[in-house]
Amino acid sequence: MRQFNERVVLQAIRLNGSLPKADLARLTGLTAQTIGLITTRLEDDGLLIRQDRVRGRIGQPSVPMALNPDGAFSLGIKIGRRSADWLLVDFTGAVRVRESLPYDFPDAAALIPQVQLRMRAIQDGMGALAQRLVGVGVAAPFNLGGWHKMLGLPQSVSDQWNQVDLLAQVQAMTDVPVSFAKDTQAACVAELVAGRGRDVKSFLYLFVDTFVGGGLVLNSHLHAGIHGNAGAVASLPLQVASGAGVPEQLLAHASLWELEQHFKGAGLEPTAAYDDRALGGAYAALTGAWIASAAQGLAQCVVSGTAFLDLDAVVIDGSFSRTMLLRLIDETTRALNNYNWEGMWPATVIAGSIGSDARALGGALLPLHENFAPDRDLFLKVTA
Repeated sequence: MRQFNERVVLQAIRLNGSLPKADLARLTGLTAQTIGLITTRLEDDGLLIRQDRVRGRIGQPSVPMALNPDGAFSLGIKIGRRSADWLLVDFTGAVRVRESLPYDFPDAAALIPQVQLRMRAIQDGMGALAQRLVGVGVAAPFNLGGWHKMLGLPQSVSDQWNQVDLLAQVQAMTDVPVSFAKDTQAACVAELVAGRGRDVKSFLYLFVDTFVGGGLVLNSHLHAGIHGNAGAVASLPLQVASGAGVPEQLLAHASLWELEQHFKGAGLEPTAAYDDRALGGAYAALTGAWIASAAQGLAQCVVSGTAFLDLDAVVIDGSFSRTMLLRLIDETTRALNNYNWEGMWPATVIAGSIGSDARALGGALLPLHENFAPDRDLFLKVTA
């Protein structure tokens, strides 16, 4: 109970910002005496710091308590199909160190040593604060070797990744606990904790990257599903199966991989799909056509999700420019007008607030949550 109450106090400050003890008692329902004991312990542990007294109010000046940014750290590692990212975040969730490694497609034999090398370099750079690293969160696709034919990769590359246990590999590299989440669920965690989840309690989360993916939040809890694969929108069929052929999946229309292929076919740089170049010059017309096609697929996903889940909103984010994201959302919203909404409440589609950092940031937030949040099941079960 003592640990739970300490976590409740930390969560109250994390959600509301710095607070005096009287406000903490009111928000948590704990007595003033209990709050005094807890804040003293947390201050002694280096997790809370006192701020300047607030004067000018009725009664005695109050002393707000705030999270100590140096109180704890967590490292998030994202392994994607086009890049790997490392984010070191402090106790407030602010990013202290960011590193990225781009590639055409990850080679396990080459990438895994880089994971260890860069992770150790970040820890060494922390100096004395390295002892306050509480964990590592790894975010990666469950099936990194999947759809290899679409990507033009040999079966051997797919088999290579299908035999890699990333959680075990990374755990062998460090003494701190390692957590694992599907990459788009980790991105959903970041949105839940640091973005739209502060105001929206239930939402379907769609993340447009090399392949589109998703996550699901119900009543402010990440819903992982029985296999940890809830929100697997990449596999959503876009037509009714008629026996004449296998219906196309959403990833074939709403993934940046498709835009890369259009750029490549026109003799343009495919990596422009991930930055501002996509909206200008010779890229603009191809990008516009892709947005129109992707919006149609995303709209069907939104309608299907709304029918099953009756959600507050659908949040869309991705690994491209903010301007491109807003254009995609506008097109998707227009495409929703082509559907019959009778029997449903129309979904509200809103932009995510994290962007390309979402997967690595979500990975980094997992260990912070497991160590300091009151509800250990808010995000994911800890892997045994």
